[in-house]
Amino acid sequence: MLPYHLQFFAEGTEKTEQPTAKKLSDARSEGQVARSKELTTSAELIAMFLALRIFLGYIIDKFLETFNSIYQNIDLMSKGEFTTSMADGLMRDAIFKIIAICFPLYVIAILVSFVVVLVQVKWKPSGKPLKPKLSRLNPISGFKKIFSKDKLFTLLVEIVKIVLIAYIAYDTLKKEWNTLLVLYDISLFQAIALIGDIVIDLGIKIGIIFFVVGLSDFIFQKFKFKKDMRMTKQEIKDEFKQSDGDPQIKRRIRAKMMEASQRRMMQRLPEADVVITNPTHLAAAIKYDREELGAPILLAKGADYLAIKIKEVAKENNIEIVENKPLARMLYYNVDVGDEIPQELYQMTAEVLAYVYKLKGRI
Repeated sequence: MLPYHLQFFAEGTEKTEQPTAKKLSDARSEGQVARSKELTTSAELIAMFLALRIFLGYIIDKFLETFNSIYQNIDLMSKGEFTTSMADGLMRDAIFKIIAICFPLYVIAILVSFVVVLVQVKWKPSGKPLKPKLSRLNPISGFKKIFSKDKLFTLLVEIVKIVLIAYIAYDTLKKEWNTLLVLYDISLFQAIALIGDIVIDLGIKIGIIFFVVGLSDFIFQKFKFKKDMRMTKQEIKDEFKQSDGDPQIKRRIRAKMMEASQRRMMQRLPEADVVITNPTHLAAAIKYDREELGAPILLAKGADYLAIKIKEVAKENNIEIVENKPLARMLYYNVDVGDEIPQELYQMTAEVLAYVYKLKGRI
């Protein structure tokens, strides 16, 4: 008994071919693109903390102003009747002021996120990923995704991020520990500014580490996307059939069109003045009307079996058949059915027509 492997009989089952433009376009329409959420998050983080460094003085001033305003109002209200509606109004006013203070940071984060995503995937919005799919509710598929290689890789990345954040935070606080001990000896504004500087430095360091991790993740996602988009040879053949049409169907269509063309050609054949032959392989039928036509036209032409049919119809309709090998060959290979005879063949065609007209007594 000889051992055998079934995969040798499965042609085109392995995805070894590069994806076609149509496959990539369809995947893009479905929202399948190579992008890294880690890269976007890290860019937002760096932008936020850099913006905080630039606007820190302004933000501290505004927060202290809001803080003082709230407590002044509470002090004034406490001397009179302090109701629930007053507390709601005070809280609402404070929330609006805080949102207004932080609004520039939100705008910067949104713009940076948009630019980073745009750099990764270019501009082509698609609403298909938002459409509900029943397959997403399948618990079996959900469990498979939880324990897939992609999820394990994501878990590994998250563990690395947590370890790096813990190390950076510990190292930064260790270096700034002596500075933190003087917080009791300085004013509130100075203390907030000092803590803000430490937090911003820590945030920028974490953001840079995240950016390196995100860039690595983006490279991995690009590699994985190209690998996932690979196609089998059979898939490429099927796509070609869908886009360009099944070759068998196209051959049938061409055959039908040729049959219809030949049918029309044979219907007009009785109008011909002469049929010029090779004599056995080729045949060309010519019509010339001095009043309507400026030059003779080729009514029909054919080779082998079709040439025999043209000669049979010519005999049935008493059309003269003239043997002229050079003229028959040039008409067959250089003139399309329904076209006028070119000037280069006028002389040879005129001689044949004159010979036919003389036989029929028309000259």
